[in-house]
Amino acid sequence: RIMRPDDANIAGNVHGGTILKMIEEAGAIISTRHCNSQAGEPCVAALARVERTDFLSPMCIGEVANVSAEITYTSRHSVEVQVNVMSENILTGAKKVTNKATLWYVPLSLKNVNKVLEVPPIQYARKEQEDEGKKRYEEQKLDRLETKQRNGDVILPIINPEPHTVGYSQSSLIHLVGPSDCTLLGFVHGGVTMKLMDEVAGIVAARHCKTNIVTASVDAINFHEKIKKGCVITVSGRMTFTSNKSMEIEVFVDADPFVDEPRERYRAVSAFFTYVSLSREGKPLPVPQLLTETEDEKRRFEEGKGRYLQTKAKRQAQMQQSAQ
Repeated sequence: RIMRPDDANIAGNVHGGTILKMIEEAGAIISTRHCNSQAGEPCVAALARVERTDFLSPMCIGEVANVSAEITYTSRHSVEVQVNVMSENILTGAKKVTNKATLWYVPLSLKNVNKVLEVPPIQYARKEQEDEGKKRYEEQKLDRLETKQRNGDVILPIINPEPHTVGYSQSSLIHLVGPSDCTLLGFVHGGVTMKLMDEVAGIVAARHCKTNIVTASVDAINFHEKIKKGCVITVSGRMTFTSNKSMEIEVFVDADPFVDEPRERYRAVSAFFTYVSLSREGKPLPVPQLLTETEDEKRRFEEGKGRYLQTKAKRQAQMQQSAQ
């Protein structure tokens, strides 16, 4: 579809959340089709995880986004989908790849939202493809478990914070989940949640640098629990790390059952977003150094630095392989 002004920021760059929402919709369509391809109990595919996603090139107002999806692996109860996003300038015909993403879905019964159904297997062209897919499945399963175990943090308001501190830029958004946010089963679309998360992360980044900012990448997004219609969700974001030209922002979503649910608040989704600061001409700008004050902030900064260096090393290794 064509990108409209309400899809973009004030500089004309399409929001990362808008693109993430389109990616999720494509993955949900192909996964639901596949899981209903054989006779059996009808189901809807629910998003469980999004692997690291890099925003390779900015997309602008007036360009056409073409989103394509392919199923690359199936386990007994999950589907791996690879999604590619290409932008097209319909005036010049120029095309470019903007995103590549990997998503995992699980099929949930239409009769019972808590029942996970079995996934029809796919045919692999080579045995190696199945082995590689199984390896990716085991890795994401382990990472999801580790992420869930460290999800006890909360963001508390800070009175009169100093500029460039964690408290100065931290932000929260409160949203009542309505029918338009939900699937046929009455829980929130993963794309809706990711769009809200990107909005909060963008506010944190803009508050920190006071410039135009764009999403550079999103680390793995883990959907720990479903969010039902009628819940009040709080999307919270805080700066964890800054390099010379990038900012890492931790974002998590907490859900408060609001209607007919005697349950306490719970952590539903978590992820790390990376943003860069741009000039009016679209050139990268230096990012102000994050000032850490507490021991927890210093610990999170070092953890963010580790993720940054690991990603940088992987990117350099890929460039060397491509050059050979």
